[in-house]
Order: sequence, then structure tokens, then C-alpha cells
Amino acid sequence: MEQRLIDLETRLAFQEHTLQQLNDVIVELRDQLDTVSERLRLAEERLRAMEPAVTDAPADDKPPHY
Repeated sequence: MEQRLIDLETRLAFQEHTLQQLNDVIVELRDQLDTVSERLRLAEERLRAMEPAVTDAPADDKPPHY
């Protein structure tokens, strides 16, 4: 009976350790996701700021050497 209790305590300790490692990974991934999301937001803002310049350019004008 005592050995069985020791085995259960060992398993519990291992599971707690594994859960902590998984939690650490989740926190790290969440931080990375926040960083990527912010960079994407900034890139979208820059792209929107450039849209008027791109759409104002005439598409059918011939180059000056014609």
C-alpha cells in the first residue's frame, strides 16, 4: 500500500511539473502572438496610408519615352 501511495505521489509531481512547463509555453506563445499581432496592425496601417498614393497613379498612362 505504501509503495502504491509513493507511485501516485510521484505521478502527481510529474504531472504538476508537466503542467507548469505547458503553462510556461502557453505564456511565451501568447507573448509572441501579441507581438505578431501588433506588427501586423502596424503593417496594415502603413499599407492603408500608402493606398491613396497607389490608387491616384493613372494606370493607363504611357511612360514618358513614348
